[in-house]
Amino acid sequence: MAATAVAARFDGRVARGPPGALTSWAVAFAGIAAAAAAFALATIGEGVGIEMGEPLVIAVLAALLTLSYVLCGLVVWRRRPEERRFGLLMIVAGFVNFVAALVWSENAVPHTIGQALDFVAPVLFLHVFLAFPDGRLRGRPERVLVVTAYATAITLELTRMYLGGFGPNNLLEGHTDPGAGEVVRKVQLTIISACCLGGVVLLVARRWQRARPRRRPVALFVDAFALALVMMAFLFLSLAYGGPWTAQIRWATFGALALAPIVFLIGLVYARLARSAIAGLVVELPRELAPPDLRDALARTLRDPSLELAYWLPEYETYADVDGQPLDVAELGEGRSATVITWEGKRVGALLHDSSLNDEQELLDAVTAAAGIAVENARLQADLRARLKELRGSRLRMIEAGQKERQRLERNLHDGAQQRLIALSLRLSLLEKKVVDDPQLIEQLDAARAEIALSLDELRDVARGIHPAVLTGHGLGVAVESLVARAAVPVRLTLEMDGRLPERVEVAAYYVISESLANIAKHSGARAARVSLVYELGALVVEVVDDGVGGADTESGSGLRGLADRVEALGGRLRVWTPQGGGTRVQAEIPCA
Repeated sequence: MAATAVAARFDGRVARGPPGALTSWAVAFAGIAAAAAAFALATIGEGVGIEMGEPLVIAVLAALLTLSYVLCGLVVWRRRPEERRFGLLMIVAGFVNFVAALVWSENAVPHTIGQALDFVAPVLFLHVFLAFPDGRLRGRPERVLVVTAYATAITLELTRMYLGGFGPNNLLEGHTDPGAGEVVRKVQLTIISACCLGGVVLLVARRWQRARPRRRPVALFVDAFALALVMMAFLFLSLAYGGPWTAQIRWATFGALALAPIVFLIGLVYARLARSAIAGLVVELPRELAPPDLRDALARTLRDPSLELAYWLPEYETYADVDGQPLDVAELGEGRSATVITWEGKRVGALLHDSSLNDEQELLDAVTAAAGIAVENARLQADLRARLKELRGSRLRMIEAGQKERQRLERNLHDGAQQRLIALSLRLSLLEKKVVDDPQLIEQLDAARAEIALSLDELRDVARGIHPAVLTGHGLGVAVESLVARAAVPVRLTLEMDGRLPERVEVAAYYVISESLANIAKHSGARAARVSLVYELGALVVEVVDDGVGGADTESGSGLRGLADRVEALGGRLRVWTPQGGGTRVQAEIPCA
């Protein structure tokens, strides 16, 4: 019952913090002494060679089993305070294994103690494996399984000892009945084997939690623990019902049990290497990293190429990616998790990662803590991008709304005022035919018709300036040819484009050329000009060059500034070169996507 009480303590209160140097050295020396004693007992003990195989092999494996659990448990206790409960449980398992080795003693008292705890040590190993990584049994199935195994190991072993058959050193023998003792032994071994296999089932379920494989080194630990439990189950069934190679199975079982904590120690080294990667991350983060570079640095450290960064935008109460696009972290899909990143108590972002990273919470917490300031800086950049995107969208919507209004006005002028002036001109013509005998009146009617024609030309110019109907009806090429034909100076036109482009692109290009030709006529003093439209690499490049005096004012004038706003709203760029005496060159690059 003492072992049950000891195990129960690990689900209650345990020592806080790592042990001191004196305690650590005491535990280490005690573990070495226990391993040496187990080696000696296995070497010189009576019946070891007959029951268990080669005494030297058993001696080495028994010593290694005790030493590996005590020393590895001590390392966990000292180096991983959050897993100290697990480390203490490993230490207890190592020492109980030594106590169970007292069964090989020729002295009656230690022999009796060792025999009573003979099956408690395997159950403790089961307890250790199921309590990984924090020393606590997570759910009811684990607790029921472990309590059943402890009860079976202790009560049935004491019953067997009472029934005799263990030799003269058994102080608990009361009523000798070897037949009944053998039945109890088979029941005991069968139940403990079933508990071991049940532990394997629980470990496999944990290994493939949520139908996803767990990350290494966690998966490596679970695999090693499951292998050891399978070996124990096979050994106990072989002992209960007989079978070949029992001694060799015992050796393999001892070896698997001894290697399990060593695998765990390798995992600790792996975790330390991961923390050294965090140190490299801390060195890298103070630099001005672009958001994609920051994401790559965090993905390398966490060894998760699918990792994404989401930035918290408090003004919008939402997350956004590096491009300012909104993200819904509440619906990531199966196999994905979100870990919130805080800086100075404020939420600044979240890591969107593979759910298997939750197995390495310490690493995840360290990375999020280290990345706080960098993510805050990147969040501000994402916020700025979101604002710029909203501003760009707002500008584009305003330009498109203005363009629609221009089209409406152009249609109203064409269908309204122009048609009425044309109708008036026709009525004057009819009236002129009726007054052929009055030369003075005919002269006045001709003058009125001339004024109407002039008004129509001016109205068409106004309508064309508001919105070029030829652009909508026939495309950019025809519209530009019309502009060039009416230009004040000779213009050489180059067109390298096929088909129609998006309407807003055509409108922007048309106004760049129209405004540039108007400026040439008004201010440049040029004798000739050149206009080119070239479609290349998904963008339309518009260029207008003259041989005038140059020196155009690109700041105070509203014409070029308005053209720049129109082009930039489409994600393009407008550039002007205008050296004194060297002419003016206007170039616009407008994306067509």
